[in-house]
Amino acid sequence: MIGQLLLVALGGAVGASLRHLANVGSLRLFGPGFPWATLGVNVLGALLMGLFVEILARRWGGSPELRLFIATGILGGFTTFSAFSLDAAELYQRGDFILALVYVAGSVIMSIAALFLGMWLARTLA
Repeated sequence: MIGQLLLVALGGAVGASLRHLANVGSLRLFGPGFPWATLGVNVLGALLMGLFVEILARRWGGSPELRLFIATGILGGFTTFSAFSLDAAELYQRGDFILALVYVAGSVIMSIAALFLGMWLARTLA
């Protein structure tokens, strides 16, 4: 149990650090007007989760420890649904109702589509 917790914690630190770098880079490139980093991280995280589940977990029989480290740890720390919720609320509260709606719908639809794309890519390329 402690070993599993350490795998998740280590993976989470890696994922959260990568998310922070994405946030810093996005602010430098695009400014604070729209939460591009959160949107991009959620979509990329969904794509990577689809690839991981299909390739490592289903095709190569990845171990439960590998799944904990990558899916729960790295990708769980990398994707930012709580940050997504806060960003949507902030857009709404500042009066950008249409932008908030576009952000929420775009995040959900593109993330689910990216997950399926990742699974399809894994099946096609494997």
